Amino acid sequence: MSLNLMPKIIADKETQEQFMYITINGRLIPKSNENYMKLCLLAYRFKQAVKHGINLVLSDVPQKQAYKELAKILPSSIYGETAYKYAKLLVEGAREQVNNEVIVNRISTKRKWIASRGGVTWRGNLNIKLISTDKVLVRYYDGEWLEFKVRFGEKYLPLVNELIELANQKRTSYGASISFKNGKPYIHVELPLWLYLKHLLAPKPNGYGLIAGFDINSDRLNAVIIDRECEIIALRTFWYSEAISHGFPRNKAKWIRLNALAKALKWCRRIGVDYVVFENLTKIKTRRFTSIPNANRKIAKFPKKQLLKNSIIKALKLRFTVILVNPRGTSSSIAHKQIMREKGLDKHATSAYIIAYRGLKTLKEQEPSITPSTTSTIN
Repeated sequence: MSLNLMPKIIADKETQEQFMYITINGRLIPKSNENYMKLCLLAYRFKQAVKHGINLVLSDVPQKQAYKELAKILPSSIYGETAYKYAKLLVEGAREQVNNEVIVNRISTKRKWIASRGGVTWRGNLNIKLISTDKVLVRYYDGEWLEFKVRFGEKYLPLVNELIELANQKRTSYGASISFKNGKPYIHVELPLWLYLKHLLAPKPNGYGLIAGFDINSDRLNAVIIDRECEIIALRTFWYSEAISHGFPRNKAKWIRLNALAKALKWCRRIGVDYVVFENLTKIKTRRFTSIPNANRKIAKFPKKQLLKNSIIKALKLRFTVILVNPRGTSSSIAHKQIMREKGLDKHATSAYIIAYRGLKTLKEQEPSITPSTTSTIN
């Protein structure tokens, strides 16, 4: 399939780069107990390298020096480099601005894992190599390779097969990591989004040029569909209130939200939507907390950015064009209050309407034939 026919993300270049890759998961099966024990030791060493890397980042040790220091702990300099980059991401994620002062929250590194970044010249990956759709090699100390069987979902097999072919031709690369759940190892392969979509796109629906704005919250998802004259065609709320209940399992809450999202996108597809619009949460560096402890607990436990990423991937698979817009003022502004009064919407539906309008405004800049209503006062 031509890349020109692929669904796309309309956003600034920096944001688009954050969605260029996607991860698929597989089950690793050790060929021997010895291989499994060596893998566990390697994972423990990698975790220790990340912990040490966090201290190096916080101490402002130069990057090249940090790479050399971490390479002493692991069997490959690329393992060490990847550990340092993970450490840096963890530190950046733990930084928070409180009363104009930047603090670093506690960083947890309890779990064991291994990761190795990809490289085109290494035929995909230097340390964790996909040999076939059912075989993986992992680099251990002294040049030894640990062999494992791997089980991917059946729908991923053609995708993995093409990834291996392209990597062997030095045309693409893939990052890879290994984690453990209940003592069992799993592999996570990071590959180009275009290749993923090439194999898993849904059939193209008949659209009518409609735009859907999504306002995602911890207990509900609001969707408002508008036409090119900014008139509301349909609106709907998808509830998952149980997900915010105290003590509700986090993984189950994630599944419920993703299920509601899938229903919302399929609903939009049936109506004839071509464009779905989300807030560009990658631009938000800090969370806004309230004076209400219970509300703060819900905010802290709601992985909004992760849900956004899943939303974008699901929308692209269904062949929607995805638009990411500035989140500023979508939930609290003069325009927000005015639209609530004019349209008779609640605050969440109003937010979804503003998000949809901003998507239409973005389309106007890219496609002059699409003209939003000139009488609207939304900014």
